Amino acid sequence: QRFPDSGCDSTLLLIRGFDIFSNLTEAEYESLNLVHNFIEAGKGDFIYFPSQNHRKLYFMKKGFIKIGFIDEEGNECIKEVIQPGEVFGQLTLEKNSLQDEFAQAYKSEVSLCAFDIEDFMLLLEKKPQMAIAFSHHLGKKVRKVETRLQNLLNKSVLSRLINLLIQLIPAEAKNVNTASIDRFLTHDDMAKLIGAYRQTVTTTISQLENQGLISIQKNKIHI
Repeated sequence: QRFPDSGCDSTLLLIRGFDIFSNLTEAEYESLNLVHNFIEAGKGDFIYFPSQNHRKLYFMKKGFIKIGFIDEEGNECIKEVIQPGEVFGQLTLEKNSLQDEFAQAYKSEVSLCAFDIEDFMLLLEKKPQMAIAFSHHLGKKVRKVETRLQNLLNKSVLSRLINLLIQLIPAEAKNVNTASIDRFLTHDDMAKLIGAYRQTVTTTISQLENQGLISIQKNKIHI
């Protein structure tokens, strides 16, 4: 569902939440004609399906998106959970490279900004500083994937789980001794994300809690 035109001030305020667009002036925003790209989806709604003719890039504003695929045995495999401020979709700016992937609104409603690849490439041509900022986003995403792969290959379930919890800490709290994260992932979700069994994740979480490294509340995990 697309947002109605709610005026330049409010929509510009929404999009400035992303580093790529943070330096846009009101005049530049109007000239780029971005208003129609804001969309929202309800809990459980699919943003795109496998094998869909897909050529969009998405910037998450609110909520969580589950990225995954269905394996040959019909099991759902979670590749990633997208959080506010992150980018997903056609990250390589090429068409139809996501044939086996789905994206689904997870746990709550979501709001995001979507661009056709062609429109986004034109946008980057007009604003070279945005192209530089976008390359930084891609670099962070590549490093995140590389770290996850290294963890799966070389580290224990305990290390992989700790790494996942650290990744979920909001950026503004990364450099402090304690932090809280929303408890939106189930133990089964965590297991799929780190390549482990659900019961192993449950046991490992209990181990961390017994050591006083985390504490669990209804809606939060304190680290």
